[in-house]
Amino acid sequence: MYCDKCGAQLPDDAVFCSKCGNRVGTASQQNAAGNQNGQQNTTEARTVIAQSGVTELKCPGCGAPIKPTQGEMVVTCEYCGTSVTLGNTGWTNVSKHTMLNLSVEDTNQLHEIIKKHLDKGLLGRHMFEESKEEELTLTYVPYWIVPTGANSSFKYLNVAAEVGTLAMDAAIMGVADDAMGGRGGGMGGGMIDGMMIGGMMSGGMGGNNAIRGGTFSQNYQFPVLAIKDRPHLQPDSYNFKLEQRVDFNNSKIMKSIKVLNGDIDEDTSKEMAKTLVSQVQENIIKQKHHHLEALQTQCVTGTPELLHVPIWQGKYTHKKREYYVIVDGSDGQVMKTDVEKLK
Repeated sequence: MYCDKCGAQLPDDAVFCSKCGNRVGTASQQNAAGNQNGQQNTTEARTVIAQSGVTELKCPGCGAPIKPTQGEMVVTCEYCGTSVTLGNTGWTNVSKHTMLNLSVEDTNQLHEIIKKHLDKGLLGRHMFEESKEEELTLTYVPYWIVPTGANSSFKYLNVAAEVGTLAMDAAIMGVADDAMGGRGGGMGGGMIDGMMIGGMMSGGMGGNNAIRGGTFSQNYQFPVLAIKDRPHLQPDSYNFKLEQRVDFNNSKIMKSIKVLNGDIDEDTSKEMAKTLVSQVQENIIKQKHHHLEALQTQCVTGTPELLHVPIWQGKYTHKKREYYVIVDGSDGQVMKTDVEKLK
């Protein structure tokens, strides 16, 4: 796919051009057709298989009974692996359901991964050996993978330009002061210092070339945790290896590993993705421009995909203080930990 404005080559699922920020592709056309909330319209209507409020429904895949517990909005059939979700119209099929295969299968392998991660630096040396494992679980956790295009426009303070302007003003004032016979020289220097410090603190500087603008566009396949009460499982800067995902098949999952259901529906996941992606955009922009004056981000979302990921959750005690470690069981990487609070 190519941008119709600048001609840049883009991924097929791009929503915004990463070069010029132009909205592109099918998502753009659908959004312009009448959706005013920044969400794509669903390209195909899904058949409602049960009304909301039912206590039992038939699996559309195998006909087995599915019994959602109170609050559940994403349920996977324990017999065939078909998933259903509760939306505004009732229970429907999940449009796409995938999984990441488990590669970290035993605790010895897991402990080596955690030990290697915790033993970094002088303060972490022997931390794992000195810790007590209080709890360890392995489950398949549901995430909504939300295609999200983000376009940010921002204004920032170009400190270098402002300092250069102040330095030039200082030089001019110095020349003028010399021409006046040196009267008030000390006071002049004090005024320049005071203006620069005061302006930096209050954000009051605004020379003609000091405030500049820019745009930043990016397309994401953003993971949104489908469970409300486990925020520690929401990735921060960690990325799942989505290129390794396969169609969900519960026959590939050991019977001892529980496949979790979710209580966040597709529409809610889209809104959450917008919020989380906007935060990511802001963080990226702030890394380059520390003095932001204004920032506005527009997000467009597509149809989410349900992804189940094998997640190891470990709870440990070190010198009577608790910490947790979350490991991606498909890739063997530490996804999240709060151990830094102990160091």
